[in-house]
Amino acid sequence: MSPQRSIKNRKGKVSREKTAPKSEKKRKTTQIRKTTRTRRRAKSQIVTKGETNPIISPNRRNGWEAWQTFNPGAILLDRKVHFVYRAVGHDGISRFGYARSSDGFTVEKRLSYPIFEHSSTNGAFSPFSFASGWRFGGAEDPRLTRVDSEDVLYMTYTACEGGLRVGLVSISIDDFLHERFRWRMPRLISPPHETHKNWVLFPQKIKGKYAILHSIHPDILIDYFDDLSELDGHRFIHSCYDTSAAESRWDSHVRGAGPPPLETKDGWLLFYHAIDNRDQGRYKIGAMLLDFKDPTHILYRLSRPILEPDESYENDGFKSGIVYASGAVVKDGMLLIYYGGSDTYVCVASAKLDAFLENLRNDTKPHFERNVVKKK
Repeated sequence: MSPQRSIKNRKGKVSREKTAPKSEKKRKTTQIRKTTRTRRRAKSQIVTKGETNPIISPNRRNGWEAWQTFNPGAILLDRKVHFVYRAVGHDGISRFGYARSSDGFTVEKRLSYPIFEHSSTNGAFSPFSFASGWRFGGAEDPRLTRVDSEDVLYMTYTACEGGLRVGLVSISIDDFLHERFRWRMPRLISPPHETHKNWVLFPQKIKGKYAILHSIHPDILIDYFDDLSELDGHRFIHSCYDTSAAESRWDSHVRGAGPPPLETKDGWLLFYHAIDNRDQGRYKIGAMLLDFKDPTHILYRLSRPILEPDESYENDGFKSGIVYASGAVVKDGMLLIYYGGSDTYVCVASAKLDAFLENLRNDTKPHFERNVVKKK
């Protein structure tokens, strides 16, 4: 029974009023403080980080994903968000796992086994992979794309094969949805003995051709193909990357593209990773809008990052200070961005798409309402 206290009304009469237990008062006070901190943080954010973060964490019961689960590719199919995420376990090999969400914020299904492994012809250990992510080899950082409603799902990824190279593999949509992971033979599309990462495939043909974006600094570089079978393991995309820094900008050192470009009413929405030379060691995420007809032309570019590593799950994992976006979808008018936190967790951030695009065009700071997921 709740305790009571005596109070006097305006006429001086004494009445009894039930009061909440001290534990209840403490809980409400804590909740108010958390809400206040959340509102303060939301006012300064361009997107809002999910209250359910992280949405995927390492599973100690599964050896292959016991250490790290991060950097997810994402695709919206049949109104559900499907994830292919990078996982590392006891043997130090990077593989891909699968999970699914109906609302985009909470995972309702997650398989207990890996769905994709890259078999290196040069042995398992890769010094390049170890240097970049403290892993011994395998496949890294998947991106998922469906082109023009084809019955094919394409995946680009980083392959630890004679360096860090870009791999391309595909699977039928039907097989993917029915969890028959019969991937077609992977192809390496970047040259051997070179380091390349963060290549993405456009979800729509441009002037009738498949388009692969493979560099964003200092210019947007895209190669076009009548058919992706042209990349047969003998023909490669030759890319270049400028390591010079723009000291006066937050993205003084641009690392590469994030998720595959998203089609919007204003152009191609592209997210990217960068480091501020004045804030070394911290990955941040920026946004730009590319022209529909000529996506090498940047229409708008935000003057500040949309995501920074300021939460515990973005700093307490294998690599502190990392937010790394590799998946994004638009669902029911909401922009959902999926990213790795501290090379350990899968996280989500969101915003209303129309408001985000307006913000990108005007470069102003909007206030987005926090998305609250009600548990049934």
